[in-house]
Amino acid sequence: MRWGCCALASLLLLVLVGGGSAAEGNPGTPESPRLGEFIPASPLLPAPATSFIDLAGNPASLAEFAGKIVLVNLWATWCEPCLREMPSLERVQSRLGDKITVVAISEDRGGSKTVEPFIGKLGLKSVKVYLDPKSAMERALKVQGLPTSFVIDREGKVLGRVEGAADWDAPKLLAILKSFVGDDEIIKASLDQARP
Repeated sequence: MRWGCCALASLLLLVLVGGGSAAEGNPGTPESPRLGEFIPASPLLPAPATSFIDLAGNPASLAEFAGKIVLVNLWATWCEPCLREMPSLERVQSRLGDKITVVAISEDRGGSKTVEPFIGKLGLKSVKVYLDPKSAMERALKVQGLPTSFVIDREGKVLGRVEGAADWDAPKLLAILKSFVGDDEIIKASLDQARP
C-alpha cells in the first residue's frame, strides 16, 4: 500500500512535468512578446495623470493631448537603443502628420541642458520633446527599461505598448498606428459627398 501511494505520486509528478513541457511546445500557447513588438493592453486603462515638464520648465501632462492619438516614448540620452529609435519616431510623426502626436519624454536627470543637444543631433523637428527628470512617468507606467513606448487613444486610455527600440515606420507598426488613427480622408470625403 505504501509503495502504491509513492508510485501514484511519482506518476502524477511525471504527468505534471510532461504536461508542462507539452504546453511549452504547443503552438496554441501564446509566446511572450519580443522587444520592439506592439503588445495590446487588456484591459484598457487610463493613462496616468502624472505631470512632466517642457524644455522651458513649464508643467505638462498627457491630458493636454485629449482628443488625439498619442505615441508616448520614454527615452534617455545615455540609452543607445533610444537614440537609434528616434529617427523612426520623427519619420512617423512627419508621415502621419496631425493624425498622431509623438511625445518623447526624456528620463534624463540632467534636464534640458542634457537633452537639448541631442534634439539637433537626432534631427527632431516634429516630435514633441519633454522632460521627466524625477522619472515620475516611468514609475507611473511601470516601465521596466528604456526605451518603452505607449499608444494612447483619444479618450486617454492606453491601447498598448512597445518595450525596447522599434522601427516605427516599418510596415507592421505603421499599420497598427494607422488602424488607431483611422483614415480621416475617407471620412471627410464621405461627409463632403453627403452634404448638399
